[in-house]
Amino acid sequence: MSNISESAASRAAIPRAAAFAGRANTLLAGIPVSLYTLMMRVAIFLVFFQSARTKVEGLLTIKESTFFLFQYEYALPLLPPHLAAYMATYSEHFFSLLILLGLATRFAALPLLGMTLVIQIFVYPEAYTVHLSWAAMLVALAALGGGRFSLDHLLFRR
Repeated sequence: MSNISESAASRAAIPRAAAFAGRANTLLAGIPVSLYTLMMRVAIFLVFFQSARTKVEGLLTIKESTFFLFQYEYALPLLPPHLAAYMATYSEHFFSLLILLGLATRFAALPLLGMTLVIQIFVYPEAYTVHLSWAAMLVALAALGGGRFSLDHLLFRR
């Protein structure tokens, strides 16, 4: 007898679970894409801007330790270490700020995506899970733009 009542209870639970899932899907589908793009912009800004700030002292004076890292730890092919240090440091500052503001978002995402690929291939190839998450956000921002909560939207409303 208990098997029959348990079976009936489990059959009754299925429509309730389906109804709950349907309501959850409806609720989640109502979240605007602009909220996602804002969250991605903040996340990418934090990653790259915090990295940039570790490379400088004061406003934008590159530390000697940054040059050392680019010469001995990062050791990128084809680029002299001093040039790579300047390019990476200033790019991380500039493009991450553009991303945060949502100004030229599609454009700003591309150099940071390139930097992510360089880091993945030449510097830290074992960190692919982290770099994949950065790349996914950057590709989405390049494809979608900054969203409604961006200077792009404010300046260039369609």
